[in-house]
Parts: sequence; C-alpha cells; structure tokens
Amino acid sequence: MLLRYGMLIGLAVGLAFGLVAGMTQSPLLIAIAEGSRPFGTAFVNAIQMVVIPLVMTVVFVGVARLGNLRKVGRAGGIAMAFYWGTTVIAILTGMVLMKLVLLTGPQIPAPTAAEATAPELPGIVDFLLRLIPRNPFEAASSGTLLPLIVFTVLFAAAAGTLEPVRRQKLVDVADAAAQALIQLVHWILMTGIVGVFGLAAPVAATTGWGLLRGLAIFILTVLAGLAIFVVLVYLPLVAFVGRIGPLRFLRGTTGTQVVGFATGSSVAALPVMIQDAEENLSLSPAVTRLVLPLGASLNRSGSALFQGAAVVFVAYLYDVPVPWAALGGALLATFFVAATVAPVPSASVMTLAPALDAVGAPLAGLGVLLGVDRIPDAFRTWVNVTGHIAGAAVAQSLVGDETPGPSSGEG
Repeated sequence: MLLRYGMLIGLAVGLAFGLVAGMTQSPLLIAIAEGSRPFGTAFVNAIQMVVIPLVMTVVFVGVARLGNLRKVGRAGGIAMAFYWGTTVIAILTGMVLMKLVLLTGPQIPAPTAAEATAPELPGIVDFLLRLIPRNPFEAASSGTLLPLIVFTVLFAAAAGTLEPVRRQKLVDVADAAAQALIQLVHWILMTGIVGVFGLAAPVAATTGWGLLRGLAIFILTVLAGLAIFVVLVYLPLVAFVGRIGPLRFLRGTTGTQVVGFATGSSVAALPVMIQDAEENLSLSPAVTRLVLPLGASLNRSGSALFQGAAVVFVAYLYDVPVPWAALGGALLATFFVAATVAPVPSASVMTLAPALDAVGAPLAGLGVLLGVDRIPDAFRTWVNVTGHIAGAAVAQSLVGDETPGPSSGEG
C-alpha cells in the first residue's frame, strides 16, 4: 500500500510542479522539471526490463495450473469475449458522446497541420499469420508480446502432456523464476515516487494549460466518456459477475492505475497488475497469469473510446459530414485498429488512419491529435489497465477457482 500511494504522491507532485513551472516560465523550475526526466526514463526502463521474462514465466505457470486445454480455452475465451465486447461498447460510447457534444457545441476553426502519415495496418490474414512467431527469441527481443504469448501457451500445453514428474519440474522452475521477477518488480516500485515524478513533471512543464485551452472540448468529452465507461460498464461487471465490490476493486488496483497513467503503456504496468490482482484482490495466479498478459496484448477499450471520439471530432474539425449511418464502417475500422495497436504511448493516434479514411476525414487530423494526446493518453491507458484486471476478475468468477492462491513469497 505504501508503494502504491508513494507513486500516487509522485504523480500529483510532478503534475503540480510541472504546471507551476510551465505557467511561471521560471528557468530554474523548468530546468528542475526537465532534469528529472532521466529518473522517469530509468523507472520505465527498469519495469520494461522485467516484462518479457515475467510474461513468459507467468503465462507458462498459469496455463499449467489450469490443468487442461479445455480450461485454458475456457478462461482465454471468456477473457477475449469480455475484452472485445467491452471494446465495441467503448467505441460506440466515444462516437455517440462526441457527436452529441458537438451538436450543441461552438464552431471550432480547423487548425493548420501538416499531412500526417500512418503505418499500414496488416490485413486479417497477415495479422493471424503474425501470431505465429518464426523465432520466439526474436519476438522477445523486439517486445512483440502477442506472438510470444501464443508460443508460451502452446509450449505450456505441450508440457502438460508430459508425465507428472517432468511436468512438475518445469512448472516449479517457471514458478520460481516468476517469484524472483515479482520480487524484482517490488524493488523497482520502491523507486516509484521519484520515477513517476520524473515522468509527470517534464510533460506538465512543456504542455501546461495551453493545449487544454486549444482543444478543451475534445479532451473533456473524452475524459467524461472514459469515466462514464468505467462507472457504467467495468464496475457493474466486476461487482455482479466478478463478485468484487467497486470500492475494493478501485482501492486494490491503485498501483496499476498510477503506473498505467504515468507511463501510457499497458505492458509497462503488467508486473504491477499481476501484483495488485493477486495480493490485493486475491485473484488466482492460474487465471491472472494467463488473462492479464492477454489483456495487455488485446484489450484497448480506453484507446477504442478515444479513437471513436477522435474520428467524429476530426471530421467535425474539417467540416466532413458524418451521418449516423456512416459510423458503422468507422466502428469496424476502429475495432480492428484497437485490436492491433501497440501498447505504447500515442500509438492510438497514429493507427487511426483506416477509421478516418472510412468517414473521409483528412489524415492531417492525426497531427492535430498528437499535439494534445498526452493528456487523454494517460487517462485512456488508466482505463485500459483497469479493464485488464476487470477481465481477470470476471474470467475467474466464470471459470471457477480450483487452484491455490499466490504463495507468501510474492513481493
């Protein structure tokens, strides 16, 4: 608990210090804010250093503890249905809310922006083929998480066919490695108050209130949509299906939400997610260590809500008429984008091209969104990581917990 609130204090102090530095333009304060940036970079690098080996070990142990492929498929299927179903709801929430706000809002002049280019998204066949890594070590070195999870699940399933003595040896080794990595995460989080300050202060100092004034309607609508989505979708599902009270859930996931908010990356928050889910919410490692890495790879509900709102907003900025019926194509494009976007800061903006193309909006809007993206990026990642743990709670409740809880040595 001390570590989680330490990071929260670091975030609040960093934002406040950065805003004061930006508003006063004091050379000393700005120099201090910028000088803290290496601490934030070191904090993120330290967390990301642990992510790949931790994902491989916890997924392996999680699949092995589930016992059989039928239960693996059931837990994974429930999680994917939860993640993709809530993603569709999030896209519709963002689109409808933004359209309603703009119907009553003032006219916003279209800003000048250079034409942006976005990376080409793979087709469905290419996307499925990329799930099978030619070289799992190459996937690990490049940080490509989803193919690595596919390999690990298949390897764990194969290990499950071995005779019990050999299978248990593999599980014990992987479990011991996971315990050591979680302890390493615990040590890294002890530096969180300084690391999160180093992430927040430079950003607040350079952006300040100017960007908030420029596109306040867009930012506030997205933030309102994200809050509505969490309150009306995630918390009821956690309470009525996952059987965890909303206040307990929010308190228990504070560390995850702070790290996700500060880093803008679900993957960077993954080690903290596992710790929060198992220690604070008492979720089973057998479920969390399969479902949470899956969520970090596939679940982008917060990003999807942002993208749905962004499509409507950019079309409005450039006076492109978008009737309600035309939003169907944009919804499909946004859903596919949300399933393939990288779990890194601002990736949700640069992959918006197919959705913008679906409604005829110019790609120049990407440059406009990038200028103000850091604020909604932090909040949408907060929603993403909240959804990862919500999916784990729902999956465990529906699958049933027949496995032992986390051992006392977990950080």
